[in-house]
Amino acid sequence: MPAGYGRHGMEDEPYWKANPMKSLRDLPWLTAELAKIASGESDVWFDPDDKRFADQAWQTTAYFRVLGQTYRVFELWLDRVCASVDGSWQDQMRALFVSRILSAAASPANYLATNPVALRHAAETGGKSLLVGAQNLARDLARGGMPSAVDREPFPVGDKLACTPGAVVYREEMFELLQYAPSTPRVRTRPLLMVPPQVNRYYILDLAPGRSVVEFAVAQGIQTFMVVWRNPKASLGHGRWGLDDYLAAAQRAAAVVKNITHADTVNWLGLCAGGMSVAYLLGHLAATGEEYAGAATFIVTMAASSHPNVVGMLDTDAGRASLELAAAAGQVIPGTALRSLFALLRPNDLVFNYLVSGWLMGQPATAFDVLAWNDDASCTPARFALDTTRIAVDEFGGDDPAAARPVVLGTPIDLSKVTCDSFHIGGYTDHITPWRTAYTTARLLGGAKEMTIVKSGHIQSFVNPADSTRYDCWYGPPSAADPDEWLAGATVQHGSWWHRWGEWITARSGAEKPARKTLGTREYPPLEPAPGTYVHE
Repeated sequence: MPAGYGRHGMEDEPYWKANPMKSLRDLPWLTAELAKIASGESDVWFDPDDKRFADQAWQTTAYFRVLGQTYRVFELWLDRVCASVDGSWQDQMRALFVSRILSAAASPANYLATNPVALRHAAETGGKSLLVGAQNLARDLARGGMPSAVDREPFPVGDKLACTPGAVVYREEMFELLQYAPSTPRVRTRPLLMVPPQVNRYYILDLAPGRSVVEFAVAQGIQTFMVVWRNPKASLGHGRWGLDDYLAAAQRAAAVVKNITHADTVNWLGLCAGGMSVAYLLGHLAATGEEYAGAATFIVTMAASSHPNVVGMLDTDAGRASLELAAAAGQVIPGTALRSLFALLRPNDLVFNYLVSGWLMGQPATAFDVLAWNDDASCTPARFALDTTRIAVDEFGGDDPAAARPVVLGTPIDLSKVTCDSFHIGGYTDHITPWRTAYTTARLLGGAKEMTIVKSGHIQSFVNPADSTRYDCWYGPPSAADPDEWLAGATVQHGSWWHRWGEWITARSGAEKPARKTLGTREYPPLEPAPGTYVHE
């Protein structure tokens, strides 16, 4: 491979570094706008949706108005620089990623001397807010440096979160298997096995009463099981767990579920990286002729990196080389590193917002269940991260992902041979798994498919309770090759998709039978109540 070129045939270095003249062509505009601000003649104004500049002082006080207008011009100039990047989508996303961090960090609202709200609050509290803010700053620096987003104390796992009744019915080194207690007198014969992301805690699927996909599924009479991945430790050799190890583990979990329920097949639900694993595993099972899948649900799942996405953006030559070294050494990626990375994808909302409230204003961290889950970071084996990147980016990342035949568990897979019915959910404003990548996953699979795009972000797209009317969605079979063409003609549904999915999964869960009063079997007895042990590691 020629020096300076990445795997996509484009320069991995930022485009403005390769062509400085193109990125500097808007400097005359920037200079002219700054001169207008200095003379008081600028018509540049604040974005009305930008809460950082909602205070009237940014408009009525000359000092703050000049600061705000100067910053706004800087933001607009960076947008123009990013728009000038005409390389691959990877280059464009990298430029946007860097520029958003620079732009967010440069905001005068982030600094005490240039934030009128923080200065006023300090005066009103006699300086107490500054003292508390300094204490918050010291605490956060001790924890790694990122400003705290949440107070986790009100949300103990197993009490306020992850509290749907059930039991651990199987445990091995890689995972525990939870079986949830029936809440209806009769249940369906075909069970549902949920596979959460390997990079996050499982209980985002069992967040809290009324906000739990698990609880909802159980209420439909579905026999529901959950894989709880162990938080890997390099000291125990877990850093060498790769994609094949996780796929084989999921297959073992399904075998236990079939044994407990006496079912011939299981329904699958995969979330994010867990959905990627389910798709690849079903491809393997289709290739080997094993009957494990009745139907499959994929939530914010990217199986192929053929549309712009975060994994492809971060996959530079230097990053890949570092990941290969870490994988070879059996290392794990700290959960705090992944949490910080995802936060930097939306720096204003997920980083500097909490810097201002916690460090400048001296306010306590928010108490919110989703943020408490997000703060409960888990690690990721470098080998697994490398394997999934290679398949999603190198194998499925081309112009024709349907032609790719990556090898998992020693078998070349063709996702079109996965012929079970599938239900797919994406988030329209999802910044981690962009909705077009979720749509591509649906297109790659065979069988009858349903697509739903929720008008929300990554987590809100599925923590979307049945009685919620906050987010509407588009839905319909993913028949069009172009995702935007499909979206233009899709049906709009008001409210949550949970009820429609509940009807869909129930229709594919077999006949009814009386619910058993006990969990597990003689071969797989209950070991301890849910949520088990691994979730606390």
